[in-house]
Amino acid sequence: MYRIIAGMFLSLGIALAMGPKLIAWLRKLHFGQTIYDLGPAHQQKQGTPVMGGLMMAAGFTAASLICHPAGWNGAADWIWPLLAVSLLSMGVGFADDYIKAVKKRHDGLQPMQKIIGQCVVAVGFSCYCYFSPSVGSAIYIPFAGVNWDLGIWYIPVMSLLAIFMVNSSNLQDGLDGLLSTITAVHAGAWTVICIILTMMPGLLKGADGNTAGYATTAVFGAAVTGACVGFLRFNRYPAKTFMGDTGSMLLGGASVAMAMVTRLPVLLVLTFFCPVMSSVSVILQRYYFKLTHGKRIFLMSPVHHHFEKKGYSETQIVSMYAGITLLLSLAAVAGICG
Repeated sequence: MYRIIAGMFLSLGIALAMGPKLIAWLRKLHFGQTIYDLGPAHQQKQGTPVMGGLMMAAGFTAASLICHPAGWNGAADWIWPLLAVSLLSMGVGFADDYIKAVKKRHDGLQPMQKIIGQCVVAVGFSCYCYFSPSVGSAIYIPFAGVNWDLGIWYIPVMSLLAIFMVNSSNLQDGLDGLLSTITAVHAGAWTVICIILTMMPGLLKGADGNTAGYATTAVFGAAVTGACVGFLRFNRYPAKTFMGDTGSMLLGGASVAMAMVTRLPVLLVLTFFCPVMSSVSVILQRYYFKLTHGKRIFLMSPVHHHFEKKGYSETQIVSMYAGITLLLSLAAVAGICG
């Protein structure tokens, strides 16, 4: 338990210590956010340093490795796969941010380039899980208490899930402190879930009792929580830096990785509900607009911008989303215990 607590506070400390120097460096390089007139009136944010997600990556990577449970357990040890998915997802986002900030090409990566990068990461990780003796092709359905073996279909289904979740995370990053707050709560819930599974490894029917993997994931989840809280010091309204695609894809990758290695991707519907609904709102808006020849369901999508248009402040929306995430995360924890 002390390693989990240490991982959270070490990650928090690294993010806090790194923040001022990273922001100053980004300003010096003129790596600023470009605000366009298509969205809500955020022109005051023009030029705010982007790629702040690097401080979260540094924080939870270092903390996860330093506070890793004693002993390295080969195929049963999930720390390297967890970090690989997170950092490789971040790499796709970093390339997008770099092109926008340095090359001054406001579209960043071409859609096909971005999806190819995400597919490589998602398929690679899905294959790892499928062939791993400690994960396999079955996913656990909480509340029902049953396993659903997807067989070879595990690879395409989980690959699509990973891509969807990373992009949902990216869409959620639209207001100061929004995604970092949600992820702090969500990652905290996964930390608690993994602590429970470490203490009661037979709780999931059909699991092999991989306490080493659960313990590692608990440390990782705590480190992600600490990194997000540390980043909030600089990202809360009014933000001194934005995480950019660098940070949003990093957090999306970390989130889906924790769910997949623990065989609990179904729980993302609860713990990651708000980012999921951001994607759903965009899809609904787009198809409804086409079908009705110009009508809209929301004043603007993703749906957090709809609330902005309705007159809610950024801090009110962040508080509302945090509350929803907390309640649903508690339900996810209850689903494991029940």
